[in-house]
Amino acid sequence: MQISEFGSWATPFTASLITQSATRVTDVRADGRAVVWSEARPSEGGRVQLVRRAADGATTDLLPDGFGARTSVHEYGGGDWWVRDGVVWFANWADQRLYRLAPGGKPEPVTPEPEVPRGDRYADGDLTADGTRLAVVREHHPEGGRGAADVRNEIVLLSDGAEPEVLISGPDFVASPRFSPDAGKLAWVSWNHPDMPWDSTELRVRDLATGAETLVAGGPGESVSEPRWHADGTLYFLSDRTGWWNLYRLPAGATTVEPVVRLDAEIGVPAWGLGTGRYVVLADHRVVFARWSGGFDGLALAAPDGTVTDLDTPFSAISALRPGEDGELLLLAGSPTAETSVYALSAGGTVRTVREPRDTGIGAEYVSAPEAIDFPSGDRESHALFYPPANPDFAGPEGSKPPVLVFVHGGPTSHAVPVLSAAIQYWTSRGFGVVDVNYAGSTGFGRAYREQLHGTWGVLDVADCIAAVRWLASEGRVDGGKLLIRGGSAGGYTVLAALSRADTPFAAGTDLFGVADLQALAADTHKFESRYLDRLIGPYPELREVYLDRSPIHHVDAFTRPLLVLQGADDPVVPPNQSELIVDALRSRKVPVAYLLFEGEQHGFRRAENIRRSLDAELSFYSQILGFDLPAGEAIEPVEVENLQP
Repeated sequence: MQISEFGSWATPFTASLITQSATRVTDVRADGRAVVWSEARPSEGGRVQLVRRAADGATTDLLPDGFGARTSVHEYGGGDWWVRDGVVWFANWADQRLYRLAPGGKPEPVTPEPEVPRGDRYADGDLTADGTRLAVVREHHPEGGRGAADVRNEIVLLSDGAEPEVLISGPDFVASPRFSPDAGKLAWVSWNHPDMPWDSTELRVRDLATGAETLVAGGPGESVSEPRWHADGTLYFLSDRTGWWNLYRLPAGATTVEPVVRLDAEIGVPAWGLGTGRYVVLADHRVVFARWSGGFDGLALAAPDGTVTDLDTPFSAISALRPGEDGELLLLAGSPTAETSVYALSAGGTVRTVREPRDTGIGAEYVSAPEAIDFPSGDRESHALFYPPANPDFAGPEGSKPPVLVFVHGGPTSHAVPVLSAAIQYWTSRGFGVVDVNYAGSTGFGRAYREQLHGTWGVLDVADCIAAVRWLASEGRVDGGKLLIRGGSAGGYTVLAALSRADTPFAAGTDLFGVADLQALAADTHKFESRYLDRLIGPYPELREVYLDRSPIHHVDAFTRPLLVLQGADDPVVPPNQSELIVDALRSRKVPVAYLLFEGEQHGFRRAENIRRSLDAELSFYSQILGFDLPAGEAIEPVEVENLQP
């Protein structure tokens, strides 16, 4: 074992390895005995390919060159594709039209060419049992529109090559159109500004013959999602009416909703993407569901009488749960020692691997496992996942403690995910501690915890990140003088807000496509999030002074710590001008700053070369701030930090 400064350790978790053969599995569906899944491939510029695994185990890529299954509805997508009897329907990334791909054929468009390129976007569809009609969410961006104000979201019906027929219109947002078993009814979810789907939604059912509508659940202060019909006409759904996203049903012919599962745990997740899947109802009304508790995910089985049994699986995060064949279920899942991949699960809990997770060839001794920690933050309790340094070949100098890097998740209505991430191991295997903070407002801890961030974004999230590292330092687990912070999108805003405090404890930070000017964001962002700040900050322009006060760009006088900024040139969610504002302001004040702009990238980096460059640039940045040497033998391109004094 070599003694070397924390941060300088040589590791097999290089930036090249992180992208080599790396894919991100995004959804899975059964098609008879075959399984189809989608995977985003950094080596192909982030294209989303569909892969079919036949019953004999043979796998085939389905989409030809020039096609990728990814929708930009809500800008975040989800519900990008579906399959039946060998036929795949998918939203194509390049033009956002909906295509049909039959076995042995070529993709054929089933929606008309829009007036504006990529102006009609489709997602989250459902087929009738006979396969002749398709209900799907359409997001329409009109020619000459005024931006978010003129974007229209509706549910349309596609059939027999006819022009799309509008079924549901009026609400600001619609999701989850689902046909009843006899195709006589349609269930869907809707919500209106200023609510987000985790604030208040409604679940309605329309009789397609008479047009009569019924409000099943939802309303102010209740978030409803994921409607599912059982073959007998029972309608299942998730609701957080008790403060936790639990499972309910409306039996066929009934008018009163019944609880199915009531736990102090979250079955639901925030609907950043469409088409989420957190439970499957079996033929006998047993339900297999995923649920977050204590920062970790797990699986459980609910009997018709309400008895709940935990299933013993290795998984700590489940991103999709779908019905399969022969009593099995399909799921996308990962663990602290395996990246997310595709599995099949029997109702009894037996797990079968459908798609092997990536084998990096790296021994388990290099992997840092997450530890759930609870720590005081003012008069509240907050939560995080802590990853200590892990590398069997190195140790730090005697008496020294490792630096700690705060990961700030995006959203901010999201959460830290306790699954093997090579991007986290990149840091821990070099001698960094990593703390992935589930600050106030994070999901997985109930509605009350989620709503703590109402009106306090830029305050409580920053306080919790600071409290996490101070608690770890007080426990003797990290060096309190070597505190770093990094985050993307909403997490990038938290980074900037933390560094723009005169009393910040952080030595430096990395902002990935974060928000510097809240007032500019309120005036220029996409429809889905155009009123998000009403909850996080308050209504604009009524609270304009609060927006100004919470914007890091208006506190650059207090900004003294070095900053690295990473930004995609084509980001529609947080445009490059947000990054350029803060970079230019720091340059003018001679604050150490480095800026990298990645051409062709949108919100988040998907191209292998950009992922590699951003990681290595960040390591180079911290080495210059903390004064450790970069690992010998690893070709890391340095980043130039302007105004950094030797």
